[in-house]
Amino acid sequence: MTATSRQCSRIAATGAAIAVALLAWTPPAVPGADRLPERTPGDEARLQAVRAFADRALERGRDRWSGRDTPLLADGLNVETGEPVVWRFDGEEYIISNLASQQNLFRALVGLSNLTGEPRYRQAAEDAVRYHFEHLAAECGLLRWGGHQFVDLRTLEPVGHFDADCHELKCNYPFYELLWEVCPEATARYIRAFWNAHVRDWGLLDMNRHGSYGGELGPLWEHVFHDPEPFYEGDGLSFINCGSDLIYAGGMLYRLAGEEGALTWSQRLASMYVRARHPETGLGVYQFSKPRRRQDPPDGPLTGRYTWSTYGDRAENQFGAEFGDVAREGWALWGQARTIYARDGFVQLGMAEAMGEAGADFLQWTADGLEAYARHAYVPEENHFRPMWADGTDLTGYRIQRTGYYGEQGRELRPLRADADFLLVYARAFRLAERDALWETARRIAAGLGLGEIGRRPGEAVALELDAPGDSPEEVFAMLELYRAAPDPAYLERARRVADRIIERRLHDGFFFPGPGYLNANFDRIEPLAILALEATLRGAPEQVPAHVGGRGYIHGRFDGLDRTYDHRAIWSVRRSEAGD
Repeated sequence: MTATSRQCSRIAATGAAIAVALLAWTPPAVPGADRLPERTPGDEARLQAVRAFADRALERGRDRWSGRDTPLLADGLNVETGEPVVWRFDGEEYIISNLASQQNLFRALVGLSNLTGEPRYRQAAEDAVRYHFEHLAAECGLLRWGGHQFVDLRTLEPVGHFDADCHELKCNYPFYELLWEVCPEATARYIRAFWNAHVRDWGLLDMNRHGSYGGELGPLWEHVFHDPEPFYEGDGLSFINCGSDLIYAGGMLYRLAGEEGALTWSQRLASMYVRARHPETGLGVYQFSKPRRRQDPPDGPLTGRYTWSTYGDRAENQFGAEFGDVAREGWALWGQARTIYARDGFVQLGMAEAMGEAGADFLQWTADGLEAYARHAYVPEENHFRPMWADGTDLTGYRIQRTGYYGEQGRELRPLRADADFLLVYARAFRLAERDALWETARRIAAGLGLGEIGRRPGEAVALELDAPGDSPEEVFAMLELYRAAPDPAYLERARRVADRIIERRLHDGFFFPGPGYLNANFDRIEPLAILALEATLRGAPEQVPAHVGGRGYIHGRFDGLDRTYDHRAIWSVRRSEAGD
């Protein structure tokens, strides 16, 4: 038995007792639960569809390739052959088991056990986590998961040589409550190792998306913080997609273990992004530092290696001649805005709710940012957000003048559609912060999506278009947020209609897809979680299903025939008609 095995066995009972109350992020029962609508045959049909999906995923996805009968799961499978999806590199094929790309599946499995009373679903998730802790964790405590690391189910060996061979999380937001239930000590050790591996200079909070699997755990929370000014030149890349995962991990360690140092440093890191917002507009930011320039870029197009951070701030290099000092990576708000507001904003709102008084800063900072973004960037007539610099410079229709990191010369910067992701984050922000501007933005986005009137105020004069098109799981979650804000039955009825459409349009061959015709089934899609969250709310017990936190799994690296790419392109977006091309 390994040291981790002994630790997990020694404190499993204590950890499980603590975690039972923590496995859902949702608050107490919804006001107005006594006025819940009557159950319909459709409610039961949706639940059974998710149960059938889970049965199929566990039956066909559980390890049968290593010869060791492990509880590990493949990330998905080819629905035509029934074989697991693979990563192809340098002529070899690796069966992908990436625990970081199974966290939404695990949330759904736990919720399904809670709703059906069948423990085997939760047990499957627990067993996979426990196996990782006991057999696959690195000596430093980091797990073999994330953007550049997975486990091959044939050999049960970690694979990372197809790219950076390092630890990386970007907007993954793991199911830490489940990890804690399985083994509190290993979970705490992982989070500490996560911070230790990714923070390069604690005094500056200079951090990087890539973390090494080696190295000793340093002073950690005992480091001295120098509170630097924003946009100092650093050796790391303080991207918010990685930073938000660090913030979330630290916040969860405080919530689960009461570790004050983890909360302090999470607040410090979050505040770095807030302090780097533009002083006049309050907009931004994607990062709070500037990559140190070690080489001067050329005068011509910035392609290939000239887009590396060794050449300094990529936005400054590409746009500085036209826009001056505002042209910096941290203040670019076009595609990056979704990560800043709909991803990081959403998870920090969830943290704030789960942490109560200790999360007050996260709530205020996020609500302030969302208000600023709506005020300066949202165009209700078009239901989109303008592409812009953080000083408010409108870049709608702007064509890039110089090829570089952000695209080729001539590329037009287009607005960002205000879709259900944004409806969801503004609905949650209003529910928690109760600011009129946030409700009004959610109201306008809903109207722009053709959903009708969510209410002049919460629950007031609601006139939803119940049969409006839409099959987005994010909209289901948004309707549940609105229902939490004001228990009007129209929100639940709209959620039911959307969930029914998800079953009709996205459930094929027993698995959930973006639509028909896809070849590979990804077990980690959020449709099952959305359906279960609706079911729990209809029962008046939303706490039975772990909350959606906005995380997504991914793999990024070299794939035969596609060069450097993501699993979304190489695997999950492949159509059946393209197979063998």
